[in-house]
Amino acid sequence: MKLSSQDPYRLRVDLIEQPPSGLLAILRRIGPGLIMASMIVGSGELIAATVLGAENGYELLWLVLISCVIKVVVQGEFGRYTVSTGETSLEALNHVPGPRAGVSWIVWFWFAAMITTMFGVGAMMGAIAEVLSITFPSLPIPVGVCLVGVVTLVLLLTGRYAMVERVSMGLVAAFTVTTVGSALLLLTRPDYFTWGRVVEGLSFHMPEQGLITAVAVFGITGVGANEIITYPYWCLEKGYARFTGPRDDTPAWRARAHGWINVMCVDVLNSMVIYTFATIAFYALGAGVLHGLGVIPQGTEMVRMLANMYTETLGGWSRHLFLAGAVVVFYSTVFTVTASNSRMAADFLVMLGLYGREDYDRRLRWTRIFVVLFLLIPILFFVLLREPVVMVKIVGVAQALLLPAVALATIYLRYRHLPKAIVPKGWITLALWVTSLVIVVIMGSSVVLQVGSWVEGA
Repeated sequence: MKLSSQDPYRLRVDLIEQPPSGLLAILRRIGPGLIMASMIVGSGELIAATVLGAENGYELLWLVLISCVIKVVVQGEFGRYTVSTGETSLEALNHVPGPRAGVSWIVWFWFAAMITTMFGVGAMMGAIAEVLSITFPSLPIPVGVCLVGVVTLVLLLTGRYAMVERVSMGLVAAFTVTTVGSALLLLTRPDYFTWGRVVEGLSFHMPEQGLITAVAVFGITGVGANEIITYPYWCLEKGYARFTGPRDDTPAWRARAHGWINVMCVDVLNSMVIYTFATIAFYALGAGVLHGLGVIPQGTEMVRMLANMYTETLGGWSRHLFLAGAVVVFYSTVFTVTASNSRMAADFLVMLGLYGREDYDRRLRWTRIFVVLFLLIPILFFVLLREPVVMVKIVGVAQALLLPAVALATIYLRYRHLPKAIVPKGWITLALWVTSLVIVVIMGSSVVLQVGSWVEGA
């Protein structure tokens, strides 16, 4: 067995680095959050949030805002645990008590939810293929899906963290400017936008229709359960835990841990601002334009329907702009979800005892194997279903069901396994409790309402 000096999962004294001080220096060391933003602003924002707006108008703007803002607390606290302990997300979740079958029940819960993300990746690959078929009419959609898979395979098999971060940064910049700019043009169209509608949309009420979409949006917009679990892996690969060093509870270690946790917090907040603006922009376009037109995107015509959001606000010339932007947004999800899931799946094998945690070379080999599998499976799902919107909703519902478990697990880790020297301030702990309560209440209410609708329809 060969121990790699590049192993980001192994803490060593000789790799310790002092944290940066000052905002500019800290901003130079962020990155994992940008990967998360690239991962988030794809299926969740462009499809699920837009469809929610098309179905309900502005009335559920409150849900979109809550979804984006409150879950970031859980993400930050899960990241705090990883930076201070060096444990991966699955190692952390494996501490959760309850039934076990080799690993904790919640790890198996994650595995099932992770498999559903393949539906979302397949939906994104199909959407990109639809754009390609619009641009090149002779190109069949199944062939386009395979082309997307091949490109992603080449990129992910030839690069590591730095490449993933650079690609994600470019994708984030492109889709943020395009989408927010288009949404701002709604302000000049009173037929699609009024402040009165916005105020109404900020009042709390559950939807009478589109409940499954609402649940999916809460699960998939902003930071979903999968993103919360994925984020610590990118923090490890960025080096936050490695720079902190092995825990020895000395004043020097505590100072480093707090310093790198501060960097991580800035990273989390920066990504939250980006994906919140993008999410609100997509929702507003769906609520203002598509809802007004009575258009709800579905099937293999989804991209053509979504293009109405741009052509109605910018004019017919913007159709090509939308198609280019759609490719960027959809591909950001394909790229980062595949990169993230392959890393977590390789770690899952460690949890099952197939090889040792310190065997980084074997971890890399399994990561590459999973890259291949996690591109083939989504292609199969899309070919079988051909319903991108439905596929995204499947992901959203699964993530929404997992979310309360992850939030409560984070509270458990906070009290039972987090080093006492790194325990957050009282207001952060209170925010974690409030966030978890809101998540449980929203998900519980959704389940009750859904069961009630089934009973009435029986």
